[in-house]
Amino acid sequence: MKLQFSRKSLGIPYGIFLILFVVAPLVVIVSYAFTNGTGRFTLSNLTGFFADPNTLGTLLYSIVLAFVTTCVCLLIAYPVAYVLARFHWKRRSVLLMIFIMPMWINFTLRITALKEILTLIEGNLAFHPFLNSVIGMTYDFLPFMILPIYNTLEKLDGSLLEAAADLGADSVQAFLKVTLPLSVPGIVSGISMVFLPAMTNYVVLDMLYNSTYIMGSLIGSYFSAYDWHGGSMIALVLLVIICLFTLLTGRDEENARGGALL
Repeated sequence: MKLQFSRKSLGIPYGIFLILFVVAPLVVIVSYAFTNGTGRFTLSNLTGFFADPNTLGTLLYSIVLAFVTTCVCLLIAYPVAYVLARFHWKRRSVLLMIFIMPMWINFTLRITALKEILTLIEGNLAFHPFLNSVIGMTYDFLPFMILPIYNTLEKLDGSLLEAAADLGADSVQAFLKVTLPLSVPGIVSGISMVFLPAMTNYVVLDMLYNSTYIMGSLIGSYFSAYDWHGGSMIALVLLVIICLFTLLTGRDEENARGGALL
C-alpha cells in the first residue's frame, strides 16, 4: 500500500515548529510585557520604556550605530561587488571566496583577533568606543552586504549597458541610469541583512570594551535582574521596530524589482 501525502500533510511539521518555537515564545513575551509581578494587566511597562531616558538613549544609540555600520558596509561592499560582478576575471570566484571565508571562522575568534589588532593600534580601546564598534560591526557584517549586491549585479543583462552606450550614454551615465537602479534590490537586501542584526549585536561591544550600551545587552540586563516584564516590553518594542523596518524595505525591494522590469 502506497502512502500518499498531500501538500497540507507535508506542511504539518512546519506548522508545529512555528507554533512551538515562534508563536508560543511571542505569546509569552507579550504576556510578560503587559502584566506586572502579580499577573495583572498593565501598561506601566510600556510607559516606563518611553519615560526612561536610559532606555531611550540606548535605543537611539543602537539605531545610530546600526545606521553608520550599514552605510560603511554599503560604501565598501558596492565597489567590491561591482568589480567582482562586472570584470570577468579568471580568479573571480577565488576573490569572492576570500570575502566569504571569514564567515567560516568562529565569531568569537574573529572578534578576539580584531580586538588584539585594534589594541596594538590604539592602546586603549575605551578611547574610541563608537569607532571600534563600527569597525567590529563592519568586519562582521560586510559579507552580508557584498553577497546580495554581487548576485544582483552578476545577473544584470549586459545588453542594457550596450543599449545605453548606443544611445550616447557614457560610462558614468550608464552606471547612474542603468546599473545603479537595477541593483537597488540587492542594496535593499543587504541593508536589511546588516541593519537589523547590528541593532542588537551586543557581542561586539561586549568583547571590544565591555559595553552594554545597546539594545541586546539592555534586554539581557533586565532578564539577568529577573525583571522579565520590563525586558519583555523592551524586546517587544524592538520587535515592532524590526517588523516595521522589514515591511518598509520589503516594499521598497518590490517597487525596485517592478521598476527594473519596466
